[in-house]
Amino acid sequence: ETWNPLKLHFQIRNVRERLAKNLVEKGVLTTEKQNFLLFDMTTHPLTDSNEKERLIQRLQDCLLERWTNDSRRMNRRMLALILLAHASDVLENALSSLPDDRYDTASSRSRGLLEADPDQESVKVTTPAEEMIWAVLAAFNKS
Repeated sequence: ETWNPLKLHFQIRNVRERLAKNLVEKGVLTTEKQNFLLFDMTTHPLTDSNEKERLIQRLQDCLLERWTNDSRRMNRRMLALILLAHASDVLENALSSLPDDRYDTASSRSRGLLEADPDQESVKVTTPAEEMIWAVLAAFNKS
């Protein structure tokens, strides 16, 4: 599939459905129907919270223990995870279990990444994957 950054908000729904389907196939999520007053809605609750905790721990470690002040030296998957967690409004929840001083450190580091200018950062990248990460952040910032 081709990705048009201008139509990103339309494509996110398909991505969400495909991700949920793959996570159900891997056994991380299940599929249930829930009744919300007038309509039924498909939900995907966790089957095992260990995967969620492992992911949160990796995110916290990236922002605290393995932090590099240069986004180009960061693990691309962790950089994408931080940016997408922010765009999904779950980054703060992932850091909420930290003690206050470590929470402040992790928050300021993530804020530094999130406040970076995606256009300037994409000029510095060396791989198409990094360029795509910054393009997605730019699309989220504009919407």
